Amino acid sequence: MTYSSRHPQFFYTTAPLPCPYLPNRMERKVVTDLSGPDAEALHDRLSRAGFRRSHTIAYAPVCHGCNACVPIRIVVPQFQPDRTQRRIMRANAAIDGFDVPPHGTPEQFTLFRRYQMARHADGDMASMSFNDYRAMIEDTPINSFLIEFRSEEDQLIAVSLVDALIDGFSAVYSFFDPDLANRSLGGFAIMWLIEKARARGLPYVYLGYWIAESRKMSYKSRFHPAEILTRGLWRELPPTSATP
Repeated sequence: MTYSSRHPQFFYTTAPLPCPYLPNRMERKVVTDLSGPDAEALHDRLSRAGFRRSHTIAYAPVCHGCNACVPIRIVVPQFQPDRTQRRIMRANAAIDGFDVPPHGTPEQFTLFRRYQMARHADGDMASMSFNDYRAMIEDTPINSFLIEFRSEEDQLIAVSLVDALIDGFSAVYSFFDPDLANRSLGGFAIMWLIEKARARGLPYVYLGYWIAESRKMSYKSRFHPAEILTRGLWRELPPTSATP
């Protein structure tokens, strides 16, 4: 399989592995290398086609008999926070977000480790070393950046890895202080990115895959209006699809 560009783009299918989101299911991915002079343009096109980035690889699920992973993006110009989201914004009004280059630091890694052990202790990322973390942040062939969220006391409380696209931002990965879970910092980071996109006149914030059956991923449907990619077309996600 090839992708039409200046040079042939080759795609490969991974071996099946246990699904990290839904029990008793197996996942497979189609992957392609993003490195090369056309990385930015290729990444833009693949993002609009439902792919995600990890390091220098773009991937999309191709699981046999399962289509639970649905690409989702927020329509920035029309986004209006609901009552709960407004409350989250008020609760975190004193938090500042700072764009920084994609370089992993010991301070970030300490927070990352605390987050993993508190929220995903049985996952693969819980065993990542500092070098593994740095690779996750720094191995990017495109325009990526970090947002560091800091308290009034300059304490690092959340971090988001973001890819810049021609039509918006792609939220790659976020983590936060698990002791502040009641402040909904994950949702706050998304809304902060929405406002950043709005200020730049960008129409979309890509949130990766919405999985209605997974509590870890279903929260993405709470941001409206949103669009999901089905049968090759981006279509509006009905508000009734949101998880309570």
